[in-house]
Amino acid sequence: MKTIGLLGGMSWESSSEYYRLINQGINRKLGGHHSAKSIMVSVDFEEVKHYQHIGEWDKATGLMIKGAQQVERGGADFLLICTNTMHKMADDVQKAIGIPLIHIADATARTIKEAGLTKIGLLGTAFTMEEEFYKGRLSSRHGLEVVVPEQDDRQLVHDIIYRELCLGKIVAESRRDYQQVIEKLIDKGCQGVILGCTEISLLIKHEDVAVPLFDTTALHAEAAVAYALEEDEAEIGRPCG
Repeated sequence: MKTIGLLGGMSWESSSEYYRLINQGINRKLGGHHSAKSIMVSVDFEEVKHYQHIGEWDKATGLMIKGAQQVERGGADFLLICTNTMHKMADDVQKAIGIPLIHIADATARTIKEAGLTKIGLLGTAFTMEEEFYKGRLSSRHGLEVVVPEQDDRQLVHDIIYRELCLGKIVAESRRDYQQVIEKLIDKGCQGVILGCTEISLLIKHEDVAVPLFDTTALHAEAAVAYALEEDEAEIGRPCG
């Protein structure tokens, strides 16, 4: 079994889900008392959030590289960045370390394509929905047509993530708001929706909507389990760059 490296804390709420899902996944595969070999470096999300919202992405990248290098020095065989938004600097992180980085968008796209879907909605932070580092990768590398909500709905989705979900607050009204946003994406022809922020799955479940949801936290964790156990390594474990 390979040792899984986790760069977490963005937020710790979703990082705890990664830890749970990965260990459950290893145990399902191996049985008995097996659990994952893993190393996590968890950053202070307040610092990351500050750099995000003032546009100091170089400083945020420095934090990510420092954390990834700590994970590598700790003995990890590969790395997961336990957040969607901070994959903005995934290529820079990959260049700074000598172990593979499993990209969350690649793990997600693979499952979408296996389901036979081609047009997909994307929810996440404003950075994830509006910039090309994520939806552009889904389109250029995986041939998916990606649709994001309108401006007002993007702001709503973004605000709920930072004001509630990253703080562990689950609000029924916000679930209804997300359902309405998803319904608009369905009206635009989306065959499914990516929960492109690792906290969104804390709020919205499959039974809440009429189309398939793609939980990036769960899919990223599944990819980590598969690579740790050397399943389909050629596909899953390619460096992200």
